[in-house]
Amino acid sequence: MEEKRASKQCGGVLPFFIGVLASLIIGWWVFPQVLYSQKAQPFNFSHKVHVDGEGMDCESCHTYAEDGSFNGLPSNAVCADCHSEDVLGDTKDEEIFVTEYLQKDKEVPWLVYQYQPDNVYFSHKAHEGFECTDCHPDLGNSDTLPAYYENRISGYSKQTMKMWQCERCHAEVGTSNACYICHK
Repeated sequence: MEEKRASKQCGGVLPFFIGVLASLIIGWWVFPQVLYSQKAQPFNFSHKVHVDGEGMDCESCHTYAEDGSFNGLPSNAVCADCHSEDVLGDTKDEEIFVTEYLQKDKEVPWLVYQYQPDNVYFSHKAHEGFECTDCHPDLGNSDTLPAYYENRISGYSKQTMKMWQCERCHAEVGTSNACYICHK
C-alpha cells in the first residue's frame, strides 16, 4: 500500500518536471530561433583598422543630421575621401566595396543595428556628453561586425536599444522619463 502511494506521487512530479524542462527549452532556445532571423552584412567592415590604423574617431564617419539626429552611416562619398575606385585595397572586403559599390556608384545596403521605431524621437545632439559606447556596442575595437538578428514580426534588429535602457539611464542621470521626452 505504501509503495503504491509513493509510485503515484512520483507519477505526478515527473511529468511536472518534464513540462518545466520543455518550457525552458522552448522559451530559451526554440522561441528566439523562430522569432529572429540572422542576416549577413554586404561585406565585413573593420572599425579597428579605421580607428587604430588610421586614427579616426566615430565622428569621422558618423555625423549629425541637421535636426540633431544622427545620419547613421557614411555615404560612399565620405568613404571615397580615402578609398579610390582604382585601388582595390588589401583585403577581399575592401575589394568588394570598391568593385561592387564605389565603382558602380551604389550605396552599401548596411543592416543597421540601432534603428528606432517611427514613434521614437532620439536626438544624438541632446546626448553629446556621453561616449558612443554608453549606448552602442564598442565596435571601434572590433575587426568584425556583430551578427545581425532581425525580428521577424517587427522587422527591427535584436540589438535595437530598448525603452527600458533609455528609462534606466534617464533615471540615473535625473532626466525626466515623461512620455513626450522620447515619443512625439
